[in-house]
Amino acid sequence: MKETILLFNAPAREELLKIETALFPLHIRLRKIKKEDYCQPLGVLAGIKEMSPAESKYEGPELPGTMFVFCFLSDSRLNKVLAALRRCGAGPFPYKAILTPTNSTWTAPDCFKEIRREHEALHK
Repeated sequence: MKETILLFNAPAREELLKIETALFPLHIRLRKIKKEDYCQPLGVLAGIKEMSPAESKYEGPELPGTMFVFCFLSDSRLNKVLAALRRCGAGPFPYKAILTPTNSTWTAPDCFKEIRREHEALHK
């Protein structure tokens, strides 16, 4: 599978340009996910062919913050991406996840809720 970053609730144009510029030399695909696709399983959005897409469109609220889901990256590539994102001057972006067999069936709101819960527990 192709190294991919799923981006939900993309930041403003200026910050988005910084992110794209930081990722360009790494040749990693950045997919900006439309709000109407938030009901799709993360695995479907990442391009896993064996997964079935949801038939409905998302009609709920926008996520409360920008969320990144890193797909098909090795540990060393993930570390390079995270370093590039830190250096680019955009952010901070506290809501990040790695696609796993468990969360590949989750929707974006489900994933965001879990990441935020973990983030809040970590920073108490």
